[in-house]
Amino acid sequence: MSLSTNSVHYAVGRRKKAVARVSLTPGDGKLIVNKRPGASYLLYNSEYINSSKAPLVALGLENSYNIDVNTRGGGLRGQADAIKLGVARALCNISDENRGCLKAEGFLVRDARTKERKKYGLRKARKAPQYSKR
Repeated sequence: MSLSTNSVHYAVGRRKKAVARVSLTPGDGKLIVNKRPGASYLLYNSEYINSSKAPLVALGLENSYNIDVNTRGGGLRGQADAIKLGVARALCNISDENRGCLKAEGFLVRDARTKERKKYGLRKARKAPQYSKR
């Protein structure tokens, strides 16, 4: 889902079970996550906040666009990475020239690692019961 209308650019980012629906609008660099200030939602963790804004910083546009995000699923780390991917995709919708820089920085790669399912006869995905010889 990648639409753009009237200088509002939409994109979706995913990571593990987290899904972030991102909309970029021209503004002064505010981050709003689930109708709350981004810093508050991300628990003032600078790593998560900087990760979410990293694609804008890489292009030098950190004070040019407001980021409005609706996110659900997963934990804060997964949501922050989903926001990062969504912002990068939205920036590609704005201009194709942004794509080269974002791709070189690795912002357009969807990290497909998810939790492995539990298998029958095992305690977890790979942990087997203790072996008893006798």
